[in-house]
Parts: sequence; structure tokens; C-alpha cells
Amino acid sequence: MSDGRGVPAVFIDRDGTLNEPVGYVNHRSRFRLFPWSVDAIRLVQKEGHLAVVVTNQSGVGRGYFSLSLLEDIHTELNSRLSDADLRLDGLYYCPHKPEAGCLCRKPKPGMILQARDELGIDLERSWMVGDSLSDLQAGWAAGTHTALVRTGFGEGLVESQQKQWQRPPDLIGENLYHVLCNIFWGS
Repeated sequence: MSDGRGVPAVFIDRDGTLNEPVGYVNHRSRFRLFPWSVDAIRLVQKEGHLAVVVTNQSGVGRGYFSLSLLEDIHTELNSRLSDADLRLDGLYYCPHKPEAGCLCRKPKPGMILQARDELGIDLERSWMVGDSLSDLQAGWAAGTHTALVRTGFGEGLVESQQKQWQRPPDLIGENLYHVLCNIFWGS
């Protein structure tokens, strides 16, 4: 934070961006990282950005799985990263149902703003990367750059809804690692 502005971050959606989309991850066996996810987190940290996961997890609020299971899955994620000598700088989740009206559920920027305040993040130099329009909207509302991955729901968004977007993302890429290569190296 030598420039006084805070450190940049990459905010990463979980399901469909970091791990395979399987609907609700209601059992540990259903949580499967994409093969490039560990290298993607390594790249974020190598480039001096914070790696922060922000994820809607309404399955908790809907009663599809418990908060303790969600925390077990996040412990598993952190364990896999630790095995590669990596870590997440933050992991934020919204357990509420969509109709709850909370401020943390994407497309609202609550999780991003909480991370900014707790971790000293410069949002103007940060990115939100995800596979859905709500991920992009959360990034725009928080003042970050945005990138859409074609994994998860991303490919369908590009093919069927791109013409309806009020604003395009700054980048569209095949997967999280590809997007990060473009963010950091322009390739």
C-alpha cells in the first residue's frame, strides 16, 4: 500500500468460475475445482493483487444445505490452496435467499465493499471476475473493472444475452486463468 490508495484485488465468483457448476454444492463430493483454478490464484498473488472470493450461497437460506457444510467446503478449498502454498486473502459469502433484500447478495456490491473496508482494497484498480450478469453488476456497482468467463453460465450469457447488456464487461475469456492472463499481460 505504498501509494496510499490501497492494494488492488481480483474478486472471484465461486461456482462456475473457480469450481465446476453443479447446481447447489450440497455435499463435499460435489465441490470440484476447475483444473486451472490453483494456477489462477497463484497468478493473482504473483502479480501483487489480493485474491478474494465473493459468492452467493442462497442454498443455506433455502435450507438446501447447512452453514456448517458451506464452511466445510470453504475449508476444503483453503486446504487445496494451502497444499499448493497459496491462500485466499478473503472469502465472503451471502447465505440469504434472493428475496431477503440483504445488501450482500450480488448484484449488490456488499461483499466487495466489505472486503474493501476490511482488506484496504483500491477498487479502481481491482477486477470482478465471474460467470453471470449479477457478478458483473456487483463489480460495476462497486467501481471495479469486470471480466466474464465462458465457464458456468458465461457462455450462455455471451451467446443469448450479449445484445441486451446495458454495458459490456471489460474482458470476456474462456476461463478464469485466461481472463487473468489478459488482465495482467494483455494476452
